[in-house]
Amino acid sequence: MCGIVGYIGQKQAQDILVNGLKKLEYRGYDSAGVAIDVGGSIVVSKSVGRLKELESKINGTKLLGFRGIGHTRWATHGRPSDENSHPHFDCTEKFVVVHNGIIENYAELREELKALGHEFKSETDTEVISHLIEELYNGNLLETFRMAVARLEGSYACAVMSEDEKDKIIVARKDSPLVVGIGVGENFIASDIPAILEHTRNAYILDDYEIAVLTADSVDIFDRQGKHIKKSVFEVKWDAVSAEKGGYDHFMLKEIDEQPKALKDTLRGRIDEQNQKIKLEEVKLTAKELQDIQKIHIVACGTAYHAGLVGKYAIEQLVRIPVEVEVASEFRYRNPILNEKTLVMVISQSGETADTLAALRLGKAAGSRVAAITNVVGSSVSREADDVIYTWAGPEIAVASTKAYTTQLLAVYMFALYMAEIRQTISEQARIEIYQALQYIPEQAARILADKDHAKKVAQGLIDWNSAFFIGRGMDYTVALEGALKLKEISYIHAEAYAAGELKHGTIALIEEGIPVISLLTQPDVYEKTMSNVIEVKARDAKIIAVVNEGDVKSKDVADELIEIPKTHPILTPILSVIPLQLISYYASVLRGNDVDKPRNLAKSVTVE
Repeated sequence: MCGIVGYIGQKQAQDILVNGLKKLEYRGYDSAGVAIDVGGSIVVSKSVGRLKELESKINGTKLLGFRGIGHTRWATHGRPSDENSHPHFDCTEKFVVVHNGIIENYAELREELKALGHEFKSETDTEVISHLIEELYNGNLLETFRMAVARLEGSYACAVMSEDEKDKIIVARKDSPLVVGIGVGENFIASDIPAILEHTRNAYILDDYEIAVLTADSVDIFDRQGKHIKKSVFEVKWDAVSAEKGGYDHFMLKEIDEQPKALKDTLRGRIDEQNQKIKLEEVKLTAKELQDIQKIHIVACGTAYHAGLVGKYAIEQLVRIPVEVEVASEFRYRNPILNEKTLVMVISQSGETADTLAALRLGKAAGSRVAAITNVVGSSVSREADDVIYTWAGPEIAVASTKAYTTQLLAVYMFALYMAEIRQTISEQARIEIYQALQYIPEQAARILADKDHAKKVAQGLIDWNSAFFIGRGMDYTVALEGALKLKEISYIHAEAYAAGELKHGTIALIEEGIPVISLLTQPDVYEKTMSNVIEVKARDAKIIAVVNEGDVKSKDVADELIEIPKTHPILTPILSVIPLQLISYYASVLRGNDVDKPRNLAKSVTVE
């Protein structure tokens, strides 16, 4: 997830690009850069770090020109560095490109282009686009660009400028947002509306596979076959603050809604459709090393710890290796038993969580192999771990984690399935069933999000209570823990999660008339047992809010509120069952008048003990 801006017109491009990037810095903050046509020559200036680093670099030597493209980066391929920052030139420095997305076949394209004599200066997937354009250029930039993007697999929002065709910027999109702002004697591009809102409220919202050619006085849009098409103009009616959130009231709701895309992006490039297997090229563990692992420690904090608990169930069930899951702040001080037969897996959204980083170093010092799941390329965790599985969730602005959590779950599942394939610990039929079910998860998440009104209604019934309970068994219990954390951290309602079988061992004393009990009933192997516990609290006049699989008829007679989720393989259900709980927590916080994105006393990244 990165931010793209572009300008062509009669004004100086530099200030427009930099100000646009400031509006998009929430989309990427590892590095930034601009490419500006200065007197017929394209000049690139870029810098690692926050946007202010780029501003300091170019303010002294103003780049005078009326055409330019800019980019603020959130690293995917290649660590944050000056060299990996966008924009990227080709060998001749006549073509320059910025890009948001993931090019899945970049490695093959890179090798092909290197064999043809192209020299690369970065580690990024993006640089192959500029070199591909150089290789294919036939004197017509539009035609060449269309041929180039046709060879790209994955996702892209991409813009290119050429020294040979000085009057235009050409852009294309697939699975990554891109808008074209329409002005008078000037036109704009951006990956999100806030970047252009101070200049125009009229825009074209590009659809997948569309290509747009911008000059100062015109915008022409073409389909993938090169046929000219007409599009309706979208009039932006949001104010500037709302626009930064894409029209949402809060970043948290925006990020909840981004989960289908984040899940799809995290799956992208990791599915071997021909062999129906998971491919994790970033994991360098050999088959022998995987076979030799005797125990796994999953170490994390907060929401990531809850993802680890799901991981324990998945790995033990699929791989048949014992797994311990521990809070990082406890793990590092208890002198754990670690050796070269132990795999330590750390999970951290930011990759900078202090306790998790210390646990990683403890594992390495003991001679254990360390694998990491993180959302941030170039973070301390990603640099120090032996193997890294990235979650392509994009920057998460709200303090309460949503899309980072569900993509962590997905990463854990892929790793578990990957290990099971190598160690051959499940049947081929069972493996393929889970593999196929994984691919439907993004679509099923979108189905849940299509109906938010019910979650809002459930939240309305919670807001006058000072306490609520979450119960479940097995994997449902792990989701209950995350649901309770979400509710307490943003609504400030005291919420506790319990393994449903433990209710009779003390907790049931707290059940009183009307108290909300959110009950998860999605796991077939413990369904009847959990239902017995639900009936026990129902008998004490609790209000039952049940999260169940579609088609569950038994729970209708017991539940006061029923929340149905699409049916998937039971082991994958936690990705889906948590989404209604995120929505309920969000709406409870809103209805109680809280600052949803910045709950009191909390920080997004905990970089101290």
